[in-house]
Amino acid sequence: MSETLRLIEALVSRPSVTPDDAGCQLLIADRLLKIGFRCETLTSGPSEFRVTNLWARRGDGLRPTLVFAGHTDVVPTGPPEAWQSDPFVPTHRDGRLYGRGTSDMKTSLAAMVVACERFVHAVPEPLIDIAFLLTSDEEGPANDGTVVVCRELQRRGERLDWCIVGEPTSVERTGDMIKNGRRGTMSGRLTVKGIQGHIAYPHLARNPIHMVAPALAELAGTVWDQGNAFFPPTSWQVSNIHGGTGASNVIPGSVVIDFNFRFSTESTPESLQTRFHDLLARHGLSTGTDYELAWTVGGLPFLTPPGPLVEAVRQAIRDESGIEAELSTTGGTSDGRFIAQVCPQVIELGPPNATIHKVDEHVVLADIEPLTAIYLRVLHLLHRKAPSAA
Repeated sequence: MSETLRLIEALVSRPSVTPDDAGCQLLIADRLLKIGFRCETLTSGPSEFRVTNLWARRGDGLRPTLVFAGHTDVVPTGPPEAWQSDPFVPTHRDGRLYGRGTSDMKTSLAAMVVACERFVHAVPEPLIDIAFLLTSDEEGPANDGTVVVCRELQRRGERLDWCIVGEPTSVERTGDMIKNGRRGTMSGRLTVKGIQGHIAYPHLARNPIHMVAPALAELAGTVWDQGNAFFPPTSWQVSNIHGGTGASNVIPGSVVIDFNFRFSTESTPESLQTRFHDLLARHGLSTGTDYELAWTVGGLPFLTPPGPLVEAVRQAIRDESGIEAELSTTGGTSDGRFIAQVCPQVIELGPPNATIHKVDEHVVLADIEPLTAIYLRVLHLLHRKAPSAA
């Protein structure tokens, strides 16, 4: 059994359902301390939702720094009886390792740690610093995790040059896809106000669903931007509509519509908000009088174009697996959106993601060692290309 596999099993055995770290970071920190890392725990959040964050660095902060980032928390398992085996007992079947977090993202964390151990043993005095940024609040609200650590690092003036986030980005084989950016996310809650009344006397009422329906139709058909070479066009989707009293003979007094933008670098939160309000105005809806609208920006888009980090990662994948990795910005958000605010080059690379958040989540055993080897190769490549300490 490989060192990486043993560490994956040890991590999966800890039921770290968000925001509980369940000792995962202590296990990782213990191994990092043995190879010269300085480790500190930063906690955040209310007592009932206490988040554990680990910041670890090897080096004096004067050299270029590669950060390995990720999360130790996992999503709930759902009904345990729906699993073929206990979700927190690592189980081998048919060349796969089953357990919650095997794919998202304890395999990546273990591979990162083992890669660093091997690198430090081979290169005791590298020309780069190495750091780890781990949180137990990625699968949760993400208010007290990576974003808090990034603010603290920014306050201290700590240098970050490159970051690899261990999100499960691959499709068929480890390394076939790299995320070199992510779309931004912005949610809105639109409350349209009408006048409640008897459905048989519509002249005495004002139906807010009828008021907003033409605007919704236009919103659904609006082209917000064309995207670009790295991003698909911005999309707008309604997630929930709530209106009515439950009775079939009552015109509702209001309707609440929840929606979300996933936006490219061709748009900004401000530009999208302005266009949204202008569209409502064209349909006779006045803010404050006819509607209220609350916005939540969950994250800005980020992009790392081809450069030192992307080239090193693609070269490492090519060397270790013979794959020409595809660059992609598809999918949901990740903590890369926070790290990109303090680190100029951020990519995501991890194992295949077909079973993440599912019952019987698993990782193919044959994908584990290649991931470790790729992370290790990246360390060597960046070390060789780094300027000398002088």
